Amino acid sequence: MCIKNRHCLYLWMAKEGQILIVDDNRPILDALSLLLKHHFNKVLTLASPGDLFAVLEQEAVDMVLLDMNYASGARDGSEGLEWLRKIRKYDGDIPVVLMTAYGGVELAVAGMKEGAADFILKPWNPDKLIANLKTLLKLRNSEKKLSQLRSVIHTESTGSAGKTPFFECPSPPMQRIYEAISKLAPTDANVLITGENGIGKEVIARRLHHLSARKFEVMVSVDLGALPESLFESELFGYKKGSFTDAKEDRKGRLELASGGTLFLDEIGNIPAALQVKLLSVLERREVLPIGASRPRPVDFRLVAATNAAIKEMIAKHEFREDLFYRINTITLHIPPLRERPEDIEGFCFFFLQEFSRKYRKPGLRFSDKALEKLKTHNWPGNVRELKHAVERATILCEGSVISPSDFFFRDSAVTAPESHVLNLKEVERAAVLRAVEVNQGNLSHAARDLGITRVTLYAKMKKYRIFG
Repeated sequence: MCIKNRHCLYLWMAKEGQILIVDDNRPILDALSLLLKHHFNKVLTLASPGDLFAVLEQEAVDMVLLDMNYASGARDGSEGLEWLRKIRKYDGDIPVVLMTAYGGVELAVAGMKEGAADFILKPWNPDKLIANLKTLLKLRNSEKKLSQLRSVIHTESTGSAGKTPFFECPSPPMQRIYEAISKLAPTDANVLITGENGIGKEVIARRLHHLSARKFEVMVSVDLGALPESLFESELFGYKKGSFTDAKEDRKGRLELASGGTLFLDEIGNIPAALQVKLLSVLERREVLPIGASRPRPVDFRLVAATNAAIKEMIAKHEFREDLFYRINTITLHIPPLRERPEDIEGFCFFFLQEFSRKYRKPGLRFSDKALEKLKTHNWPGNVRELKHAVERATILCEGSVISPSDFFFRDSAVTAPESHVLNLKEVERAAVLRAVEVNQGNLSHAARDLGITRVTLYAKMKKYRIFG
């Protein structure tokens, strides 16, 4: 039966990943392509490494199979090692598998020291080759997911209370917010922060934490809008070893990690109904029960939640528990949108310019009066986040020491690239990516959908054009 044949079994597995093969031997290139196209989404081939980086720029390559010798008569593998170094410098996350017909232990060790993911001798064993590549791809995908989780779940270091990385907004509405924070911070009252996307709700949460008695403990932030629903329970509540297939060891949840400090739950309206009950229980009993555990563990954190959703409408539709709403909503802080407090715009501009001129090594950079006027009169539908992105883009694009109005282009403007430039393909593509990210207020899944590309491809293009979310 076919099931007994491992090669057939591989054919049944779901195909995923894009592989790039670089080898100057055409028969080997064709044979590998024919073998691998049945097991991976896309197989790209190159007969010379000269065009390698052009392909990496255009395609979301998940792995490179790289021959080690290209010059006539070469057998020492030095060319392959040099190209490996170049690939690692270009993108250290792409696994590179080295291939050679003249390898030995010393060459394999040299390749591994340079960062190769694997070393394969020609002729290869098809089953072993496919199994190794799939294992490497699975590991890469796991590392990607972990990286994405780290971007939505992070913990501030303890002992950071002395730092005050906050811009003090002069507008009357924000001054009232600061006054409320000064009264709330010393207490342990739960706080709900509301406001539009991009308004800086996490900044307000950090300000509460830094001014509280818990300032020398951790602040754990969880973006519930970016966390996959399948991971909600395990990430928030933790689990015991063996409680499910991938539970290889005990792991504390974010609720327990925040004990002693502050727990910030962003986009709390996204929490599933079943877990709303568990969260309510934690807040009432001050203890958490990890998945698979028989005994609860005590927790002591100050909860700060945030949302841009209309929670009361969700309650009316039975999408959010009313008792949980009252539990998290001892005090509500509503942050008005940036368009309602234009007095804050200029200060934010200078605050962000200082950050990005240092980051991109452009000391002495300043705004022209007309550029500032353009920024002050823009409506800022993406709020502070949009303003921050705009200043960062202008810092990167500015060619002199003065940022001019043409260094800014907004989605409601007919200008899609700096006016002083002759458009080329890269500028148009970069402008399109920037516009999609801006229109979707930093939601990369939605931006990728609007651009008609995958999220992985969008990440690659953002990295290529140094666009930072």
